[in-house]
Parts: sequence; structure tokens; C-alpha cells
Amino acid sequence: MSTSTRAAVLVESGRPAPYASSRPLEVMPLALEAPGPGELLIRVRAAGLCHSDLSVVNGSRLRPLPMALGHEAAGEVVEAGQGTGFAPGDHVVLAFVPACGHCPHCAAGRPALCGPGAAANGDGTLLGGGLRFTAADGTRPRHHLGVSAFSEYTVVSARSAVKIDPELPFEIAALFGCAVLTGAGAAFHSARVSPGDGVAVFGLGGVGLAALLAARAAGASTLVAVDVVESKLELARRLGATHTVAGGPDAVEAVREITGGGAEKVVDTTGVVPVLEQAYRATARGGTTVTVGLPDPSRELTLPALSLVAEERTLRGSYLGSCVPRRDVPRFVGMYRAGVLPVDALLSHRLTLDEVNEGFDRLHTGEAVRQVIVM
Repeated sequence: MSTSTRAAVLVESGRPAPYASSRPLEVMPLALEAPGPGELLIRVRAAGLCHSDLSVVNGSRLRPLPMALGHEAAGEVVEAGQGTGFAPGDHVVLAFVPACGHCPHCAAGRPALCGPGAAANGDGTLLGGGLRFTAADGTRPRHHLGVSAFSEYTVVSARSAVKIDPELPFEIAALFGCAVLTGAGAAFHSARVSPGDGVAVFGLGGVGLAALLAARAAGASTLVAVDVVESKLELARRLGATHTVAGGPDAVEAVREITGGGAEKVVDTTGVVPVLEQAYRATARGGTTVTVGLPDPSRELTLPALSLVAEERTLRGSYLGSCVPRRDVPRFVGMYRAGVLPVDALLSHRLTLDEVNEGFDRLHTGEAVRQVIVM
């Protein structure tokens, strides 16, 4: 039996901003098939807007269209297919890699690199294959990263869901699906920030500020926040940054001066290749540069190769914060409840589903930190 839903469907990539005028996302009624074995029907309660969504909207990352967009969400289980381990009424956070649990990467404890999950995400299907949405004209919108969060209801693989405390507000819970997993995970797991480290974070959106909070929690002694937007630098100072630097050509020298020759751990969240190059140059000898942003696939990175050996430098990519969602979502929620990760400070705007295009304008201009559609 199908469920009726309203969803924000991306019908064409690359339409120009302002998106409030070009309307790349159309909110439309869709029919949603019942969940199959291993799947869940979710009533989405809150969904965050992320630069990974924007990269599909602006065309820098091509996906099969039309697509019901959105990948950061929290909601409530309405119906559980056979063998899921979930029950109606469970509150869940949705992770954007539906890890199969059986491939070599999953077996090695690296579910963010799940091969079947990556293949399904690239095809715009659920982990088990196929599509669950149908539009009035018979077209079948694709699924975005196995989640399609900008929809009142969605069907997901149970492998995408993590059960959470029902007392956690949905609009806060949604942040743990991407911003917190990606940013905090980058600091804790990928950079492995240790007490006394000097840390710099380039890019202060939701992911960057989550990385900053995690670096502070891990005991960073010097914590430098870099961005081009003054209001974000001010927020970073309130959240524990010891220093802030205006983004631009002088940022590298400023970070190196503050940290006495470079930060031991540097996290770049921008997805902008010249900024990643700056982040690398701002890293100390023997230090680690971690990048979590998704650049345009056509861009290439140029670095001084000798420095990797002669300075024992590490450049590391981090997807989903190198996290194990079923382990780390509850762990990070516990840190939030203890006041160690005050991620509620990242929530800058609450939207309705019909305001989704206006929300992407704020994201495009850098005005917003983390916006959440509340449904």
C-alpha cells in the first residue's frame, strides 16, 4: 500500500541563483511504495540543508534526475519491513551511506567506504535496488544518498537508520546525520586531535563548526577558525576558538604565525581546492591535513610532493567523518547531552518545506550555518 507525501524534487541542475527565482527544487506530491524487507517507512520530522545538497543543485556534482533531494535527517519509524530490528514509533537519525555490513570495507569497520552503498548512492536507488517514489505523471524520482530527506515521508534501508533517544528534539537530532558525524568525526577519527594540539579549521559552516567543537572537546590548546564571513568567525569565538582569521590570501601566514610555524592538525571543510591548498600550507611539519569538502570532480590538487616525505606530512580524506554511525551517533549525542558538544548552537534557521529554495540561497551566499526544514 502506497503513502502520499510531498517532497522537494530537483528537476534540473545548474539553474542560476537566486534559487528563490529559478526554483530548481519543486515541491510536489509523490506516491511512496511500502517498505520491503530490510526497509523502513520514515515520517521525516527534520531535515538539514548541506553543501553536499547544494553541489547537486548547482551542478558541480551530477546526479541522475529528477531526484528527491536531502540527506541529513531525523524522523520516526511508521512501518518496518521484515528483519529490520526497528519498530513503529522508534526515533531515528538517518546516515547518508547505507552500509551493507558485509563488503570488505564494512567488515574492516569502515562503513563510510561501503562498496554496495556507494554504488546505490551513485545510481540514486536504495541499498536493495529500485525506486520507491512515483510522481503524478508516472516519472520515478531518484533517491538522494539513500535518504531523500526533503520529503514528509521517505523509505530507507534500515542500514541507513540509527535509533536515538526519543527525548532528543528532531531538529537537533537531524544535525547528527551529517554535520556532526562529518565534522566531529573528522576531528576525532581522521585528524585524531590530541590534548595540546594546535588545530585550524578552514570553513565554518555546520561541518566546520562541528569539527571546531570536537577539537575543543579533544583538548586542542590553540584553536584557529578561518572563514570569509565575519558572523561565522564571531560564532566560532563564542564556541571556543582561541583565534579567528579572515579567509583570503593572508590566511596561511596568519595561521602559521598564531601556531608557531603551522598547526599540528588542520581540517578543511570548504570543498574549494585553493582553500585546501592553503590548509595544507598552514599545517606544521609532521602534521596532518584532513579534508572533508566535496570539490568539483574536474578539479585537481597541486602540492609540493617533497614535503610529504621530507616533512613527514599526512594529507587525509574523510568521508562521513570516518565514522561508524551506529557507534558514533549515540556517542556524540551523549557528548551533546553532557554539554561537551553543544551542536544546538549550529542551528541558524528553521524552514518549512516550501522555503527550501530560499534556504539554498542562504547556503549559497554563506549567510547560514545550518538550516533545518521542520515538518
